[in-house]
Amino acid sequence: MEDRATQCNGETSDNISRISSEDGRSRRSAWTNGQCILAVRSSSMLAPSFDLSFCRSLLERKGFQIPVEDFETPVGIALDPPSVRRYLFFNSSLFHFILAPVLYIVLWCAVYSSLHQYLRESSTDFWILCLCVSLTSICITIAIILLLHYNNKEINVNTDVRLVQVNERLVKHGLLLGVADWVQQCSGKMQLFCVFWDLSPCLQALTETLEEFGFVKDEIENKLKKRMSHIYIVTDVSDATEAVEGEPPEETDEEQPLLVETRPRSNSQKQRDESKLTRNYSLIPDCTRSYQAIAYQLLLTYSAVYVRLLVSERLPASSHRPLGTDRNHCTTASLCLCQYIQNKVLR
Repeated sequence: MEDRATQCNGETSDNISRISSEDGRSRRSAWTNGQCILAVRSSSMLAPSFDLSFCRSLLERKGFQIPVEDFETPVGIALDPPSVRRYLFFNSSLFHFILAPVLYIVLWCAVYSSLHQYLRESSTDFWILCLCVSLTSICITIAIILLLHYNNKEINVNTDVRLVQVNERLVKHGLLLGVADWVQQCSGKMQLFCVFWDLSPCLQALTETLEEFGFVKDEIENKLKKRMSHIYIVTDVSDATEAVEGEPPEETDEEQPLLVETRPRSNSQKQRDESKLTRNYSLIPDCTRSYQAIAYQLLLTYSAVYVRLLVSERLPASSHRPLGTDRNHCTTASLCLCQYIQNKVLR
């Protein structure tokens, strides 16, 4: 992973400044699926943020002419909110690196304070107790860190799902976006990765796979609901009528519960209530749509997590190719995007 990041960083520093825009257009056709175009490091680990205008200018030098409304605006909406920045820090590898010794000390003190009452005056019993407490704390700490490490390999609702709408725009320009981080020499590094990806081969392959499973469409629908039930997008709703769209009509006064107070509200209170309304949009594909539409939605949903695992070299290494060896559309990884989706969702 460090070699890949170093390669990307090298491209975004000295070499990229020597590439003219005309040369970038001619080189764009030479990119292959999964190849890292550039990686922009966050300005701070405590409050991660990225210079999006600088990133877009680098992409232009590479031959990708992307308008502001397709890059800076959606990426800013997805990653710039303070709550997302805090989550990026608390879910980063650097925070987990700091958490491990702190967690061990807290667990050691908690276990020792719970068992010291059974300690006798003998010094032998004291050292045996300390050894048992240390082993217990180490085991619990390792289990928690491994659990956090495993969760980082799954799709993240707070980051990867927020980038779905971004990748929906960027895939038209042949790019996919993802955020990855790691610890190197006791310092955290978080970067925004732009990876070249031509979605058409994966779209065709995944569509053919869904068509092969067409006779068991109910089974596919059950798998999608089971493995994607937690994936949804929360959006703000400005009008109260939008939040209840598709829901049953409101109950009449006779049907309302008697214990509900129905005092009239002022206009300012109504405005405050409406500003807090949100609506959840599930990303589970509608199985009544065409197989191509389902495949397209699946590819976009898992695009950001795939990029994150690709650049960090944490994609699952599979001995068998679910879609056939000849259908691996990424030469830099063991699985391409459509194969990853079949392993995670359809298998």
